[in-house]
Amino acid sequence: MTVRRGYADTPVGQLHYAEAGTGPAVLLLHQTPRSHDEFRELQPLLADRSIAMDMLGFGLSAVLGKPQTIEQYAAGAFALLDALSIDEAALLGHHTGAAVALEMAAAHPERVRALVLSSPPWTKHAHSVSVDVVETDAAGTHLVDLWSMRRPYYPDSPQLLERFVRDALAVDPAEGHRACRRYRIEDRIGLVTAPVLLIGATADPFALPNIPVLQERLTAARSVDTVLVDGGMIPLMEAHAQEVADVVGDFLKQH
Repeated sequence: MTVRRGYADTPVGQLHYAEAGTGPAVLLLHQTPRSHDEFRELQPLLADRSIAMDMLGFGLSAVLGKPQTIEQYAAGAFALLDALSIDEAALLGHHTGAAVALEMAAAHPERVRALVLSSPPWTKHAHSVSVDVVETDAAGTHLVDLWSMRRPYYPDSPQLLERFVRDALAVDPAEGHRACRRYRIEDRIGLVTAPVLLIGATADPFALPNIPVLQERLTAARSVDTVLVDGGMIPLMEAHAQEVADVVGDFLKQH
């Protein structure tokens, strides 16, 4: 399947995206500090029209000042859909992208056909973030720091880790995590009415405990299904692309 890349002119600036397939639209929203590249393996496996964007402030999309918020990322995603003349879409978000997808479904439920939340975060409201916090120096030790910090979650996958580091160097790699900490997901989750698929990665120590919490809190969703990917870790989209494509495809056929 051919993947086409482009830029959309929007009120928040130019937004970069990769698009493949035809049919109903599925918007793919990446984790911090990644880009559309996180879905490189997954996108060709999806049957529908998939649009993997560099969220506002990430990758090759328009720069965003600090502090950043999940609401800003969501507004950027809607701006892309508007630019592409897409009134309604299914959303698939991973980690930070799951928070963005949830906010989109809460803010404009009429525009969200179905919602896939992969390894979603849950609110902590702490002011400090430790993951991906590095200080740039002339000797380049921050490159090693980024690599070493993420290496436990990319076992035997130096090529995937290299792609992560490349994306991390394009932005402040910790700011998206801070945006998640600021987001009051507990105030928004009850507004989600779309059918939801929760995907958990069994080897993801950060997000897996959040799955039952979201199951309990998605009280207004038309339906809530849950799938656990055995052995999945933080790079779930890349390392388990076929499994994710299968469960997402089955879910979207029903919705």
